[in-house]
Amino acid sequence: MQRIETSLPGVFELRPVIHRDTRGLFIETYHKAKFADLGIADTFVQDNHSRSAKGTLRGLHYQLRNPQAKLCRVVEGEALDVAVDIRVGSPNFGNWTSVLLSAEEQNQIYIPIGFAHGFLALTDTVQFLYKCSDYYEQADEHGIAWNDPALKVCWSVSAPIVSEKDAKYPTLAQVPRELLPKHPTK
Repeated sequence: MQRIETSLPGVFELRPVIHRDTRGLFIETYHKAKFADLGIADTFVQDNHSRSAKGTLRGLHYQLRNPQAKLCRVVEGEALDVAVDIRVGSPNFGNWTSVLLSAEEQNQIYIPIGFAHGFLALTDTVQFLYKCSDYYEQADEHGIAWNDPALKVCWSVSAPIVSEKDAKYPTLAQVPRELLPKHPTK
């Protein structure tokens, strides 16, 4: 597994060794000890799977009291995966990075605690899988507007398919600071 840094410290792409032959392919998608060597020491407790049609945008989500690190990958299609640093006191507060995830490349993105997360389905069908370091708690679900003009995330789409809930999220500037995670050094 190869670790590739992104523009945000702590968020990185992982590229596996893919064994292909006439039967198909084989990859190791998770190995706790090997991932710890790459800097991922989280214990993942929940796996999620979503299926999305082209143009579907999910996010930008986070949990505050039950924060989740995420390890994301695509097993069908392609998705633009985005992480936004929303940790109050972070030198990268409000900055974002993205990784193009694809079933062909079998790459992954690791997103640590303290980041909002979202993705855009780029192909007709996207099967998106992700591991979480804490359990989903509906009462602890928060979000940032996917189209926050101050963030300037380059989604490359002007009218994505979004849920009613995601369409109502506030901009980062509108979120009270007590409803955002704190940077570990602050």
